[in-house]
Amino acid sequence: MDDQTAAGAGGPEALPEPARADPIAGELVTETFEYDGGRQVTVYVPPDPPEAVVFAGDGQRISKWGGYLEAADVPSTMIVGVHGLTDEMPRLQEYSPVFDEERFAAHERFFVEDIGRWARSRFGVALPAERTAVFGVSAGGELALALGLRHPDVYGAVFSSSPGAGYKPTGEMPSWIPRVYLVAGTLEPFFHDNATRWAVALRGAGADVVMSERVASHGEALWRGEFPLMVAWAFGR
Repeated sequence: MDDQTAAGAGGPEALPEPARADPIAGELVTETFEYDGGRQVTVYVPPDPPEAVVFAGDGQRISKWGGYLEAADVPSTMIVGVHGLTDEMPRLQEYSPVFDEERFAAHERFFVEDIGRWARSRFGVALPAERTAVFGVSAGGELALALGLRHPDVYGAVFSSSPGAGYKPTGEMPSWIPRVYLVAGTLEPFFHDNATRWAVALRGAGADVVMSERVASHGEALWRGEFPLMVAWAFGR
């Protein structure tokens, strides 16, 4: 599916309906850090030694999707979920570099450096960039794109679902771009346009891009349905 629209020539496809392991065989581990007065990180630890790791914004939600990976034919994958803020404006300031550069930079250091170092120490996971992805949904999709483009030595793949429009592609792209998997629904035209804009710009810069289009609205059903497909695309077997 590299460098193409995942839906293919026939146009947008219906939402996938992934199976989910319930209860999960893995475990969820939550710890609180000093950042911003106390920020939690929840990690889905798979039952088998991880072969890949996904660092995610809005981790209070996405870390719980490990059951979908357990039920899918994908490599054992750890999810390191950094919790996001519930108030929308502060969340945007952390997730998109265009609103508050200082706040974004502080969260970037926490997410990339502090949590990356903690995950290596706490769980013994020290995987190369080609086995590491950054993932986000909605405003978190902007975060994933921004961190992936700024840190391609850390994240070899970017999973961006329904990205917002605060952070947009510019005329100049970095010379080193990770692989990027975008998804958006036809029933969320604002976010679909944003994802398409990124797909066009990244392909123009020579990046390896998938743009998946689904008959779906803005929400978790779209994002969690595509998640196992993203992991399979990035990490295979």
